[in-house]
Amino acid sequence: MEFRTKVDIEKAPWSIDIGERLLFVGSCFADNIGSRFREEQFDATVNPFGVMYNPISVLHTVERLHQAGEHFDAAFLTFGTNHIYILKETGKVVDNCQKRPQRLFEERALSVEECREAIEKTIGLLREMNPEVKVVLTVSPIRYAKYGFHGSQLSKATLLLAVGEIAAKLQVQTTTYFPSYEIVLDELRDYRFYKEDMLHPSAQAIEYIWQRMTETLLSERALRYLEEYRPIKQALAHRPFDAESDEYKEFKRRTMEQWEDLKRKYKI
Repeated sequence: MEFRTKVDIEKAPWSIDIGERLLFVGSCFADNIGSRFREEQFDATVNPFGVMYNPISVLHTVERLHQAGEHFDAAFLTFGTNHIYILKETGKVVDNCQKRPQRLFEERALSVEECREAIEKTIGLLREMNPEVKVVLTVSPIRYAKYGFHGSQLSKATLLLAVGEIAAKLQVQTTTYFPSYEIVLDELRDYRFYKEDMLHPSAQAIEYIWQRMTETLLSERALRYLEEYRPIKQALAHRPFDAESDEYKEFKRRTMEQWEDLKRKYKI
C-alpha cells in the first residue's frame, strides 16, 4: 500500500554536467538550492544582487549580468510571488524596499501575461549571453502568509500558469519546468517538512528536492562525480580531537590528494 503521492518528473531532454557554469536567481528558495550545488563544488553563482522574488526583479538581475558580459551554461529561475513594489516617485519596480516607509510604494500583483512576458524576456537575455543555455523554471514552495493563504495560493497560481505556458512552448529549446512547489505541497505535504514558522521548507525538504533535481537534471558523469566526492566531502568535514597529531596531518594530506585527483579527473 502506498501512503503518499509521488510527483512524477520526466528527465529533461538535456543534462547539466559538473564544471558547467550555473546561475541561480530568485527567491530565498533559489538561495537554498544554489547553495546546495555550491556545497558540492559546482560552479554556481547565486543571487549576485540579492534575493529576487517576482519575475520583474529576476529580470533585473539578468539584465545586469547581460550588461556585464556574463554567460552561463544553465540558469535556474525561481519565482516566489507575482507581487511587485513600485516606487511612487519614479514609477519603477524596485527589487528591495530597503526598509523605507511603505507609503513611498505602491504594491500590486502582476497578471499571468505580465509574468510570462518578463520571464520570456529573461530567457531571451540568457540566450543572448549563451545561445545554448539550459533554463530551469521553478516556483518556490514557500508560502506568503502576509497575503493571507488564499492570496498566497492565487499568487502561486499566477506564476504556475505563466511558467507552464513558457515551458510547454520552449521545452525543445532547452527550457524546462521543475516542480519544486508540487513536491512540497503534493508529495511531502506534512508540517514536519517545514521549519518552525510552518512556511519555509525544512532542511530535510530542501535535501529531498535537491535529490529529485539531481536525478532529473544532472548528467551521468555529474552523478558519478557526486558519488566519488561524497567520501572526500565527509573527510574534509571531519573535526579531529587533536588537529596537530601526526595521524590527522597524514589523514588530511591523503584527503587533499584525493580531492586534487578528483578535480583533475572531472576538470573542475
